[in-house]
Amino acid sequence: MEKLGVGIGWRPEIDLTVERLPGVDFVEVVAENLHVGHLPESVLLLRERGVPVLPHAVSLSLGGAEPVDAQRVAHLGALAEALDAPLVSDHVCFVRAGGLDSGHLMPLPRTRDALDVLVANVKAAQQDLPVPLALENVAALLDWPDGELTEGQFLAELVDRTDCHLLVDVANLYANARNLGTDVARFLDEIPLERLAYVHVAGGEEHQGVYHDTHAHAVLPEVLDVLAQLRARVDPPGVLLERDDDYPADAELADELAAIRAVLG
Repeated sequence: MEKLGVGIGWRPEIDLTVERLPGVDFVEVVAENLHVGHLPESVLLLRERGVPVLPHAVSLSLGGAEPVDAQRVAHLGALAEALDAPLVSDHVCFVRAGGLDSGHLMPLPRTRDALDVLVANVKAAQQDLPVPLALENVAALLDWPDGELTEGQFLAELVDRTDCHLLVDVANLYANARNLGTDVARFLDEIPLERLAYVHVAGGEEHQGVYHDTHAHAVLPEVLDVLAQLRARVDPPGVLLERDDDYPADAELADELAAIRAVLG
């Protein structure tokens, strides 16, 4: 993948902040929140400056048993073309079933049957996308029973069978280690790091013994430690800070970006 650097998630609430923050090499936008014919001025300004803008989807439901929604895929592809994006992304999850929308990124059972469904849906989406697709590991509060693969093995087989890229969220990885006992080192050893597109970093907090990946709190040192473990294995093409609520002062976001750069060396 091309070198992206250090970036931040663009949100309408912090559009001016993102524009003036020093050292923002790229940004990511939530695909479902943008319309190709009415792109925000701030996003267009960043593109004019030469800042890559990557569409990140949350609704393709690629792990769901229902066929992939062609309109959602078409929207993601059109957005990629309008923004001249080098790639697009979504998640290894499902969000819809039986006509209901969960409103959350639901983890998949790590079975071979579930993997077969995911692979078929990813291939179908890839056929209609003009750029490469990266898929992200999600945070979960439960593990489905009767899993046949570790999360790392599941993602490795997904990449092998679809040639997709990976978007590794180290905050999600930390959350799963805290809540489910995921072995971070094993995960990083099992995934094909040569297919890494970029990395997400985000904040969270513990509540009644459960760690919540909130995207509304400061990034914990422990999450940066997971990033450091990844950095020890590979030089990631890009690392992006996600913040979705309770936005702090510009200086705090700048400090978090600086902390990420410090880990990357």
